[in-house]
Formats: sequence, C-alpha cells, structure tokens
Amino acid sequence: MFPEYDVIVVGAGHAGCEAAAAAANMGSKVLLITMNMQTIAQMSCNPAMGGVAKGQIVREVDALGGQSGIVSDRTMIQFRMLNRSKGPAMWSPRCQSDRMLFAQEWRQILEDTPNVDFWQDTVKEIIVKDNRAAGVKTSLSIEIKSKSVVLTNGTFLNGLIHIGEKNFGGGRTGEKAATGITEQLKELGFEYGRMKTGTPPRVDGRSLDYTKMEEQPGDEEAGGFSYKETKRLTKQRSCWITYTNEDVHGVLRTGFDKSPMFSGRIKGLGPRYCPSVEDKINRFADKDRHQIFVEPEGWNTVEVYVNGFSTSLPEDVQYNALRKIPGFENVRMFRPGYAIEYDFFPPTQLKLTLETQLIDNLFFAGQINGTTGYEEAACQGLIAGINAHRKVNEEEAFILKRSEAYIGVLIDDLINKGTEEPYRMFTSRAEYRTLLRQDNADIRLTEKGYNIGLADEERLTNVREKVAQTDELIQELMQVKVQPEDVNPKLEELGTSSIREKTSLYQLLKRPQLDMTQVKSLQPQFANWVSRFKKDAVEQAEIHVKYDSYIEKERLMVEKMSRMEDLLIIDNFNYDNVAALSFEGREKLKRARPHTIGQASRISGVSPSDISVLMIYLGR
Repeated sequence: MFPEYDVIVVGAGHAGCEAAAAAANMGSKVLLITMNMQTIAQMSCNPAMGGVAKGQIVREVDALGGQSGIVSDRTMIQFRMLNRSKGPAMWSPRCQSDRMLFAQEWRQILEDTPNVDFWQDTVKEIIVKDNRAAGVKTSLSIEIKSKSVVLTNGTFLNGLIHIGEKNFGGGRTGEKAATGITEQLKELGFEYGRMKTGTPPRVDGRSLDYTKMEEQPGDEEAGGFSYKETKRLTKQRSCWITYTNEDVHGVLRTGFDKSPMFSGRIKGLGPRYCPSVEDKINRFADKDRHQIFVEPEGWNTVEVYVNGFSTSLPEDVQYNALRKIPGFENVRMFRPGYAIEYDFFPPTQLKLTLETQLIDNLFFAGQINGTTGYEEAACQGLIAGINAHRKVNEEEAFILKRSEAYIGVLIDDLINKGTEEPYRMFTSRAEYRTLLRQDNADIRLTEKGYNIGLADEERLTNVREKVAQTDELIQELMQVKVQPEDVNPKLEELGTSSIREKTSLYQLLKRPQLDMTQVKSLQPQFANWVSRFKKDAVEQAEIHVKYDSYIEKERLMVEKMSRMEDLLIIDNFNYDNVAALSFEGREKLKRARPHTIGQASRISGVSPSDISVLMIYLGR
C-alpha cells in the first residue's frame, strides 16, 4: 500500500509543515502523517505571526527557502513593525493573521508540492532497526517504512486539558491526545518531562463595545515577511486594547480554590513570559490592571481572541470576569480558555541537527523539544527537515551558528543549556543581535539555502542585487559632499548642528537627528540618483552607515569566538581519558557530546577551567 519514504513527518503543525516542505523541496519523498487532515497548520493559540525576535525567525525561515513567511504575507489582516523607536536590531515584524486562511494556504502549498504524500492516522510507535529509525506503526496497525522520521507532536503527547476542576485527555480542544510514543521512547532510554501551556477564551466580536477601547491600527504602509514579491495589504483590520481592573481581579480570585494551577493538579511548568491571567494577578498583586489585546481572528469571522487573558479557571468564573472588562460588559463567549499539559523530551538529548543522540535518523522539532510559539516550531521543523533529507542522502549536516541566525541561537541554547520551562525566543538571548537583524536575514542566509538546494535562484539573484545596490549607495554617500553655505540653513531647520567645511553625505547620515529622506533633501541630484534603487537596499545602506561601528564591533567578537567554534571535537571522544576535568564537567560533556570547543563552553556546568583543560588535551 505504501512505498518506502525518505522522510516521514509525524504531526502537521508549524514544525511539521516546514519539515515536510523542506525535505520534499530538496528532493526527498515525504509522507506527512496527521491525526486530522482538517487541522493542518492550525493556529492553536493566537492568530498572529512574528513579534519581537519571533519576526526575525520568520524572516530567517523565509530567507532559507521555507514557507512560513509566504503563508503569513498571503493571509495577514494587519501588519506592524514593532520597536521602530529603537535601533534596527530591535525592529521586529508582526502580523495579525486570518486563522482559517492561514491553515488553508499552508495545506494548498503542501498539496502543490509533488514529493509530499498525506496520511490521516495516529502514530503509536517508531520502527527502530539496528538503532535507527526505519518507519512508523499507526493506530490502524499499519507499518510504513522510511529512511528517517521527524517527530513534531506539539502538545498531543499524553495531552491533558484543564478547565477548573475538570480535566480530560486532549491535544487541543476537541481533539484527542496521542499515546504510545512517550512510552516507547522512555523504554529506549530517553528522558522526558511535562510542560504546560494555555489559551484564552474566544468571544463574539459583535457583543463588544469598541468605543471603550483604544484602537491599534496597522502600519500606514504595510510590510511583509517574505523577501519574495508577495502582495502587500491595501486595507487592514484594527486590533484594540483594553485593561483589566480590580473588579475583574476580584471575580477571578473567587475561582482560585478551583484553579488547577494553584491546587497542584497541573504538574508541568508553564511559559514564564506568557503567564495566565490568574497567575499575573497573583504574582503582581500590586498592579491594579493588566493589558488586554482584542484581536480579530480573520476577515470574515466575528470570533475574537482575548490576548492577555489566558486562563484555566472554571468557565463561569472566566465569563463573569470578562464582563467586568471595559467594552466586554455584554460579551458572549464562544469557548472558554484552558490549560494543557503534555510530554516533552529535554533537548539536551539531541544533536545540533535536531537528530536524537540515542536513535539515528530520528529527529525532534517543535514543542516536543520544550519550546513554545509558532515561529520557534517552524524554524526547528525547517532545520529537522533539511537535516533528515541530508542524512538519508549521506550529505554533510546543516548547522547554523549563533553568529549566523536567531535559529542558530535557539538550537544552540536548547542543545547546550536545555530548558525547564517552555523556551521562547527574545532578542536578549542573541549576543550578536546587531548582526542578526530582520532586514538582513536574506543577506545572511539565502546563499546557504540556495547551496543546499532549498532557496531558488530567484531568491539568490534578488539578494545579490540588494547587496550590490547597498554597496553602490554607500560608496556614493561617501563621495557626494556638500558645502556649508548650501546646507546649513536646512541643517538648522532639521535640528542638527551646522557644518564648517565641505562634508560628505555619509558623515551627515551618521547623525542621529537625520535619516535618509532628510539627507536626500540636502542634495537634489543625489535624491534623483537614489530613486532608482530598491527600498530595501536604501534601508540597508542607511543602517550600515548609522551603525557601522556597532556592526564592526560585533564582527570582531564573532571572529574571536569563531576560533573556538572551529576547534572540532571528534564524535567518539572519550572524556574519561581527561583526568583533570571536573566530575560535573565530564558528566555534562559526555551527555551533550558537543561538536566544537565553542559549543562545549556554553554547556551549563562546564567551567572555564574545564575548557582550558580540554583545549590543552586536544592540542596534544
């Protein structure tokens, strides 16, 4: 009935979709197995993509040849570039998505990919032969052979949903949990744990009074995620902001005795940076209000997502508390919020390729690794799909460094540091964030994606043109100079000091008071010349001019650290032979099996003296 596949992907969430698309587009024959064909790429939580650091990840996925950026651009209902008031390292694209269109577009892309087959079923077991993943067994007792398996199970592994004192098995509301895989992996020697996440109630937008809320429109000129030519929004839907108050908090407190979180019924750790509303009012008792984002779920639906009101309290407490929020006095609730516990496998058991250390050709991606968020899942799926394809074709592993991408930071953090709570990406996690901006992800990564057969030639041509135009524009800024008498009145008008001698536009653009538009106004001929350049090249040139000293400083740091990253440790290195290593350091190194000295230096519990000893030993 089934041929032997190169890659079987288990689960069709954000990680599974990217893994299947990547492996298939690189030439592998892929089978995507999902419990429900109608929920492919379901946005289980908020209907949005991107945000601080997350937007950078989506652009990196796109630059490598992944699909999340394209899907987001085609299905967004609002776009905003966050943190514009800060430096470009902090700029982060975010879009509000049409939930139904998002899933529909992802499914269409996968169906249009010739190398992807589908099967609706539940995987109960991984077929393991000679310590290698060789296929799967399903709940229909079907065995399907493959050369590799990618697990992207999301919150479905022994999922348990909590609403007040009620709890029941499920991987998502209305969908059953997945059993069998955890039990098998445990027998194979894998460590596992429990994590928790949650979601807020959904409400009827027709029952809300928006006059009592603050409008949050999209950017006047909508942008996008993909570096390809995707259609931009000409109209957008607004989001809205309102706040909780002491009355809301009082109602919520009446349900604390029935809270599964406070009673101890929930054992798993939840995301610290996205706490439930009951956790917020309990932990921050001094705050008399908390922000609520009121987010539409699409163009043609009245369903609204109440962002900031994640909860697992009883449904009647949720409803009564909602009605105390300004604008929600007559709210009608579609479905209550809930918490969900699920199994995960500490990612320290993986290689940097996301292949497991215990079983060859078995890859984990997404929430199974202890992460949270669509974007974090998507990038892991992409890397797992790439490496599953390359492994079965006996090609070199594809690994991104911390200095090359937020994706590299995320995976390096997971493998070397592990996580005891759902891992979420922040700009603060990246030590080279001035280099890892959202505007230059294509410059950093597209050639890499092209070289492995994922990014197409059009992408490579576009990025090379962007680099050439940027360089040409920077050179012109250096060469074009203006006289004091020609520009001083304008400079004073713009609130910056006058010049005393002939000065280049390059030096003027470095001033914090001036941007490219204002510098162009100083020299009409230059302005006419620049008009033939693409917008992204002009933006890139401005960023380079203004932040060149910071960029250069980080480049030097990368060069210094890369010397440690280039010191390879052989795969079967015996740490027991290095007597001078500390006991803890030896045990951590034996468990993590780092690929380089740089990676070893970031493992929790491995001291600087351990690294020195290791370098001396390897030097011998």
